[in-house]
Amino acid sequence: MQIASHEGPRCQSCAMPMNTLEEFGTEAGGARSSDYCTYCYKNGAFTLQDITMREMCEFCVDTLVARKRMPRAQAHKMLRRLMPGLKRWAHPHH
Repeated sequence: MQIASHEGPRCQSCAMPMNTLEEFGTEAGGARSSDYCTYCYKNGAFTLQDITMREMCEFCVDTLVARKRMPRAQAHKMLRRLMPGLKRWAHPHH
């Protein structure tokens, strides 16, 4: 699938490929974030601040399935592989 093989920048919170400028989140001063997508990061803060990596994974799986991007099992497998390596989840408190 295209999502699984994407080689460009990915959101370091949800693993979404970021292909257009509008998909990049914003810092507090309005500059585009190089690490996080617009769904996860706005105005220098995470939109879902108290979410755990496991909860984010489930949220993303549901989104991929609802948008008919891939079957649930494939989405789980991909996100379980990608998410632990993302910047947001590299800290042990998540």
